[in-house]
Amino acid sequence: MSRPPLPGQTGAINSQLSPRLREMLRVDHAGEYGAVAIYKGQQAVFGKNARTREIAKKLAEMQAEEQQHLDAFDDLLNTHQVRPTAMGPLWNVAGYGLGVVTALMGEKAAHACTEAVETVIERHYADQIDELEGQPEHAALRETFIEFREDELHHRDIAIEEGAKEAPAYGLLSRVIKAGCHIAIRVSEKI
Repeated sequence: MSRPPLPGQTGAINSQLSPRLREMLRVDHAGEYGAVAIYKGQQAVFGKNARTREIAKKLAEMQAEEQQHLDAFDDLLNTHQVRPTAMGPLWNVAGYGLGVVTALMGEKAAHACTEAVETVIERHYADQIDELEGQPEHAALRETFIEFREDELHHRDIAIEEGAKEAPAYGLLSRVIKAGCHIAIRVSEKI
C-alpha cells in the first residue's frame, strides 16, 4: 500500500495544506489508531481461549484492515507534516480498555462495540467525502476516504450479523460508545 502524497498529489504541499485538511488527517489517524487498540484489547481476551479463537480470528482480520488504514494515515501525516493528536496515548489506553471490557462482557458485546464504533466512523468518513465532493484537487484523498468507509461498513455489517444487537444492555452500550467516539472526534480535530 503505497498511498501518499495525496491531497494534491505532490510531495511539496505540507505547509500549503489547509487547516481543515490537517484536521481531517489528524482525526482520521486518531480514529484508526483507536480502532487498532480496541481490536488488540478484544483479542487479548478472546485469543487466550480455544472456544473464542474463531472470533479472535475475525477480529484479527478487521484489525489488519484498520492497521492498513493507520499506516496510510501515518504516511500522510509524515508527508504533509501534520502533527498527530496529542491525545494518542489516552486514545490507546481507552481503546484497548474498551476492547478488553467489551470482550469480557462476551462476544455479542464485543460485536456491539464494533457496530457502534464503525457506525460513527463510517458516518464521519461519509461527511468528509461529501465535504470534498467537487474538489478535484482532493479527489485522491476523497477516494481514500471512500475506500476506508467501505471497509468500516463491512466491519459493521459483520458485527451485526454476529449478533451485536443481542448484546446485554445493547442500547445503553451502543449509546455510550457512540458518544465517546463523537467526543474523541471533536477533541482529536483540535488537540
